[in-house]
Amino acid sequence: MDDPALLVIDIQNDYFPGGANPLYKAGEAAAKASKLADFFRGKGWPVVFIQHFSNRAGSRFFVPGTPGVEFEKGVRPRVGEKIVPKHFPNAFRETDLQAHLQGLGVKNLVVCGMMTHMCVDSTVRAAKDLGYEVRVAGDACATCDLAIWGKYVNAEQIHKSFLAALAYFYAGVILTDEFIEKNRGTE
Repeated sequence: MDDPALLVIDIQNDYFPGGANPLYKAGEAAAKASKLADFFRGKGWPVVFIQHFSNRAGSRFFVPGTPGVEFEKGVRPRVGEKIVPKHFPNAFRETDLQAHLQGLGVKNLVVCGMMTHMCVDSTVRAAKDLGYEVRVAGDACATCDLAIWGKYVNAEQIHKSFLAALAYFYAGVILTDEFIEKNRGTE
């Protein structure tokens, strides 16, 4: 297997308690994402951080220049790690992510981050369409409650539904600790 790159999507302050759009179990997901990032760093595998900046009029979160747009303290890039700024859910849209990954010769991705139903979903689908083999660390992702047709859908149901949909075709859905254990001895 070719060495994978880790995409850490939008683990930013606005998704945590006190932020403009806190997610369900964001802290737990961030802890798993941090563990994955540390594992990738230890293996010498690339870690790429995606950072959303809203450019929509009236946006209430990820507003440039606010603390909410900054990376959450437990999951921050280190010196030399690529940061890809984006304005759309799909991290490949109008960014240099594809060129960066091609420059590294990466063909396999592990994805984690926020939100499962939005930026993780759209980025994973785009990555598969671009020819990448993709795995999603489901326990290193988080989402929020939503509603449709006047009915409430809780975050846990949304999270599982989107992961199940991705697992149907677009990605392998994995657990952080199992991935680390399986890849601990690979060189």
